[in-house]
Formats: sequence, structure tokens, C-alpha cells
Amino acid sequence: MRTEKEKMLAQELYLASDPDLLQDVKRSRRLTRLFNQTTEDQLAERRELLKELFKKTGENFYIEPPFRCDYGTNISIGEHFFANFDCVILDVADVTIGHHVMFGPKVNLFTAGHPVDPTVRSSGLEFGLAITIGDNVWIGGNATINPGVSIGNNTIIGSGSVVTKDIPDNVIAAGNPCRIIRQVTAADTRLWEQRQRTYWAEITTNKHGMEQMDD
Repeated sequence: MRTEKEKMLAQELYLASDPDLLQDVKRSRRLTRLFNQTTEDQLAERRELLKELFKKTGENFYIEPPFRCDYGTNISIGEHFFANFDCVILDVADVTIGHHVMFGPKVNLFTAGHPVDPTVRSSGLEFGLAITIGDNVWIGGNATINPGVSIGNNTIIGSGSVVTKDIPDNVIAAGNPCRIIRQVTAADTRLWEQRQRTYWAEITTNKHGMEQMDD
């Protein structure tokens, strides 16, 4: 007979009140409490707590406290992941986040779902559906990603969006429900690469000027 945890991870109906799952929740609460109580000088401690909490991490990542999750053990994050204040991830199913992903403040990822029928819902049964976020994704503040959603590579989700369906690669999407606004185009690439060149040219010029003053 399968355990409730096995049913949960299989994205089937399960009872969250199962004693083994409650122990897993207790572990998560302890680690997130310790993480959220760290100071701005305890960056190494924060990193180690998150590596213990999560299923998988890259070597370079940063999450700004406070942070909340259900279990942590179902969350995988890639290299150079950043999440701003008040991120919440309900990870009763797998949450997989790619490389170079940025979250604005108050971004929510909810894998948890509940039966539509009120009687079944009242019984305590629930389920989860996995969330997958590709590489180079930027999710704006106060956005909510609902159960079962996948977001493609290089995509931007606008602030305040409620994402209820999959969003493909290379688009800008926003709204409630979230819809595609436009593609990320070659013109965008040219514009931002030019602005990047201008930035570095200014840095180089200023550095050269300072060196001349030192001479």
C-alpha cells in the first residue's frame, strides 16, 4: 500500500494530515524560521539553510527573506536564481526552476489544488500539480503561478499576473488570467545590447579618467 507522501508526489489525491507529512512540514517550518531570522551579515548561513531545505540548488543563488514553502524537498532551483522579498512556494508537487531566473517581490508558486466537489474537498483530500519554469525567466512582483503551469525559456511575466495556463518561450505575458502580449524580438535584443554597450563604455571612460588623475 502506498504512503500518502507517495500519492502526493504522484500528483494524486492524498491526505495532508498524514503524520509523516506533518513531520516533513515541521522540518520545513524549522528551516524557514531559521532562514528568516538570519541577518544581512549571515549570507553563508542563509545559503546553507536553503541547500538543506531544497531538493536541488545551483551554487550561486539568492533569496531575500522572508521566504515560505510547504516542504522545500520538492523545490529545485538552477544557477543564479534570485527571489525578492515575500516569495511563497507551495511545493506539494515538484517545482523546477531553471537558470538565471528572477522573481520580483511577493511572487507565489502554488502547486496545491483541491477537489471541486465540496463534500470531497471537506474530507481533507487534496492534490498537487507540478510547476516548471525555464531558463532566463523574469516574473514580476505579486504574480501568482497556479498548479500545473509551465513557463518557457526567456519569457517575462508581468507584475500582478495570475498564470493559469502554460506560457511558451520568448514572450512577454501579463494579466488575470495571464495572456501573451507580444514576442521577445530581435529588435529587443538590439536595443538592450546597445544600452549594455553604452553602460560599459561609460564605466571604461570613467575608469580611464580616474587612472589619469592618479598619474
